[in-house]
Amino acid sequence: MPTDSYRPFLENLSSKRCVLTVTHVRPDGDALGTAVAMILGMRRKGIESRLLLFDPPPAKFAFLLAENKIDWFSIAKGWPADAKLDSFDALLVVDTGTWSQLPALKDHLANFKAPRLVLDHHLTQEEWADVKLVDTEAAAAGQIAAELFKRWNVQLDAPMATALYLAIATDTGWFQYSNTRPATLRLAADLLDAGADSDRIYQAAYQNERPQRLALIARALQSLELLAAGRLAVVSVTKEDFAQTGADSGDTENLINIAMQVGTVQVSVTISEEPSGTRQRVSLRSKGQLDVAAFAQKFSNGQGGGHARAAGLRIDGDLATARRNLTAALIAALDAVGSK
Repeated sequence: MPTDSYRPFLENLSSKRCVLTVTHVRPDGDALGTAVAMILGMRRKGIESRLLLFDPPPAKFAFLLAENKIDWFSIAKGWPADAKLDSFDALLVVDTGTWSQLPALKDHLANFKAPRLVLDHHLTQEEWADVKLVDTEAAAAGQIAAELFKRWNVQLDAPMATALYLAIATDTGWFQYSNTRPATLRLAADLLDAGADSDRIYQAAYQNERPQRLALIARALQSLELLAAGRLAVVSVTKEDFAQTGADSGDTENLINIAMQVGTVQVSVTISEEPSGTRQRVSLRSKGQLDVAAFAQKFSNGQGGGHARAAGLRIDGDLATARRNLTAALIAALDAVGSK
């Protein structure tokens, strides 16, 4: 990213006194870690911030909020009286740049006149932000935040380093995915030097699951289907799966990566039925043959997106119809790629 790309963002943020920080639905390690790090960094600069989440943070990452005394609120529970919109002089959105991942926020911000800032590493962006700091080459939003602090002369302490390490480690699959580059590993080393506890973070992220999640995975894998000569793996998670295991939508995290272990699979898709039964949440992963971000955007008429190897979208309609239409489109896309 060009050096001067950070300047407008920093100049804008530095002049603020109270910022509303928000990230996408079902916050993952990168979303939550980056949001926490940004709130802590702003505190160091004398800027107050409140955290808005659309879903409760995953229990395994809740220590980030508790230990740093960060409270959060949600629109679903009612906008708190002490967080009136006119008390904020900026909106900071991290790890997304699309309204579809910020449900109901657009309506709440209809009369919000303060600047809207986006810090993100996804290719998919909508033109509603006043200032955007987007680096699609960054392994995670946390990597952009780390560079931002360097340019802002904010010295990392252990809590900030821990939040950023969680962000980067989880979005790179603990430094296994293709987005892991030399700069990623150098940053990880810097964060360890600053006090990040790698062992604790790993245990929190990967060795702290609920039994309900394992039960959900076992049920979901029974729906696994290999199509297109084994190139496409499809898994469905139904409302009944959630109800009978006691799991929730957050327990589907990384489920999509299990089928990617099959050698012939080029694309993996997980379709999760939402409580209404009339809408489906779709996650896509690719080994690189198919750009799933481009596919998601095209299939959802611009409502989906993400990265070339990891993307998502939502589909209106019942699960069976969604699965049938989605798999047909993916098989056609894989055939088109294979014919080139």
